[in-house]
Amino acid sequence: MKKRLVILGAPGAGKGTQAHQICELLDIPTFSTGAMLRAQMQAGTELGNKAKELINRGELVPDSVISALVEAELKTGRYRGGFLADGYPRNLEQAHFLDQVLKDMGTQLDAVINLDVNLEDVVGRLLKRAEIEHRSDDTEPVIRRRLQVYHEQTEPLVRYYREAGLLINIDGNGSIEQVWENIAAQLQ
Repeated sequence: MKKRLVILGAPGAGKGTQAHQICELLDIPTFSTGAMLRAQMQAGTELGNKAKELINRGELVPDSVISALVEAELKTGRYRGGFLADGYPRNLEQAHFLDQVLKDMGTQLDAVINLDVNLEDVVGRLLKRAEIEHRSDDTEPVIRRRLQVYHEQTEPLVRYYREAGLLINIDGNGSIEQVWENIAAQLQ
């Protein structure tokens, strides 16, 4: 059974929703760089304040900061039995960094799940979520900028992981239940 996973997909693709179910099925913890950053922002740390400023402009937090957070988290020992990385890696540099950290720990990824969604549908999903959750970082211009950044920096990961033989491409346009059924079938 696959136990060391990454989940990819555009902002609003449903990664968080599906990550929760994957972790329950496989009895593995998740680590979300978004959750780590939100904790830093809530705590009002220097890193949190800088991250908030970047995120509100639709920019990504620098690789060096995110990678340091991820490395420290992976090395806590909580993830020996497996994990699901949600929101990391976001680009090839981070993917290579993750490969090296895992190699240093004597392990490697088992699979990468890619939620493939229609980007215009994602804009609608994120605007609806912003309204429901009162999220100031989800205005339409910021959403479109985040999707542009995703396209430029993250989509090359799909090719990278496909070439490595790790990619599981999932149609993310269906209902939550349909998407979940497809993921669960691929993980067995």
